[in-house]
Amino acid sequence: MFARYWHSRWTEARRSWRLYWQLYLLVILPVLYFVVFKYVPISNAVIAFKDYNVIKGPWGSDWVGFKNFEMFFANPVFGTLLKNTFILAFYLVLASFPIPIILAIALNEIRDGWFKRSVQMITYAPYFISTVVVVSMTILILSPRIGLVNDTLGLFGIPAVDFLGDPHYFRHIYVWSDVWQTTGYSAVIYMAALAGIDPALHEAAKIDGATRLQRIRHVDIPGIMPTAVIILVLGVGNMMAIGFEKAYLLQNDLNLAQSEIIPTYVYKTGLINADFSTATAVGLFNSVVNLCLLLFVNVAAKRVTGKGLWG
Repeated sequence: MFARYWHSRWTEARRSWRLYWQLYLLVILPVLYFVVFKYVPISNAVIAFKDYNVIKGPWGSDWVGFKNFEMFFANPVFGTLLKNTFILAFYLVLASFPIPIILAIALNEIRDGWFKRSVQMITYAPYFISTVVVVSMTILILSPRIGLVNDTLGLFGIPAVDFLGDPHYFRHIYVWSDVWQTTGYSAVIYMAALAGIDPALHEAAKIDGATRLQRIRHVDIPGIMPTAVIILVLGVGNMMAIGFEKAYLLQNDLNLAQSEIIPTYVYKTGLINADFSTATAVGLFNSVVNLCLLLFVNVAAKRVTGKGLWG
């Protein structure tokens, strides 16, 4: 019976290949990318449970069990790292989720094609600026001596503020620079979802006497809700994988109390201090927390809205 099942499956696969071989050829390169750069490296995560030795390699090194995890959990910085990462990630999701929706709905209501295209271009363009350039611009704008912000404050008699030297400003700088950079790109996804809403729904709402705000509330928002739920679930699922580059580039000795997060700690531990086993253990812990958050939010979203990542 087992052999018969696999024979039928093989026959079905061969038939599918003959019918759709062009589509399979298109998928081969993306699949190879994920296999080579995503799935194969997962096997080397075993060094999180070993005392990694470069000469012996990942599989020849001595097993130490959960020693690397225990060392990380016992480290005095563990609580600070976890708190900083969670607060920064939650703040980023909270700020970056609703703004693209608001922008997309506002652009969808604009009838002036020239103005609409101009706003789209202006808000979309920052997405193509590299993180290094964005951080350089941020440092220059917020500089206490030559920065535009402090020059403006000086006109009102307010003394210069060292924004990058005060740890209390770090999260706000990180989050709102990221919102500025990604809002236009994220809004495109919602505009595509809005374009897929049946115009007959708006016509019916107009006939019933619905105002523009009522049509947005009862037609547009429900229409983009499945897309919004998926993006929210993915955003929360990637909370612990918050961008390393910007945090590291904005980091200095003065704001370290809030700018030190798990990704920057992994970089310093693994590449700068060459403690690969501990760095891998911390990274693996980070990934497990990400997975738990993704599954939890997906279940919660499905119960509340009836929509989730898997239907």
